[in-house]
Amino acid sequence: MADTGWTSGCSSHWRGRRHRNLALVLALACASTAQAQQASEQYRVRRDAMVDLIAAYGVSDAATLRAMRAVPRHEFVPAGHRERAYGDHPLPIGYGQTISQPYIVAYMTEQLQMRPGMKVLEVGTGSGYQAAVLAELGVEVRTVEIFGPLAASAGDRLERLGYSNVTVRHADGHFGWPEAAPFDAVIVTAAAGFIPPALVQQLAPGGRMMIPVGSVYGVQSLILVEKDAEGEVRTRNLLPVRFVPMLEGLR
Repeated sequence: MADTGWTSGCSSHWRGRRHRNLALVLALACASTAQAQQASEQYRVRRDAMVDLIAAYGVSDAATLRAMRAVPRHEFVPAGHRERAYGDHPLPIGYGQTISQPYIVAYMTEQLQMRPGMKVLEVGTGSGYQAAVLAELGVEVRTVEIFGPLAASAGDRLERLGYSNVTVRHADGHFGWPEAAPFDAVIVTAAAGFIPPALVQQLAPGGRMMIPVGSVYGVQSLILVEKDAEGEVRTRNLLPVRFVPMLEGLR
């Protein structure tokens, strides 16, 4: 009987410890969840303020503003820059590349005049932010990135965030994505010295392209390229910008 009593007491002791450990784990999990929810709400408030500023600057397309409000920009910047994710400025993402200023992202998106079901080519995936904004508009996005590690990380990020209508390829953007052409729109997020002929060729009749053109050492021009139903092309300078250069050859 003595042995039985000792065993019973020991089991009770260990049951009590397990319960305390479980309670501690649950408490820590609840605290972590609460902190995550608080951080998410803080980011949402900052994102709303960012979009309000973009609207004040003149972007008025409701679908574009909704897309900008929906995409968690902080997920597309390095951890060390997340506190600055919703400021209206570009941020470094590695390999000498940047995530574009939110206003410019919104402005270029608005100018493309995208509608659900369209197909768009992006040249310069970067962290995937511009592609995510386009995807929120209900279009099919093909995006190419010249830096292999950036292409891989952007693809993983977009998949994790549920953007199943975006396909990422490690490729030289000067050549576009021939087998997926034609595209209803093309957007280039790096400054080219000239408008690549392949991108014009892959633009569908009635399509629009946004591309910064000019020297990397000075201010570039953001150019709207339009192809009419007969295939005639015209260009129009929209505003001065400054982008990283559009490189050649895989990195």
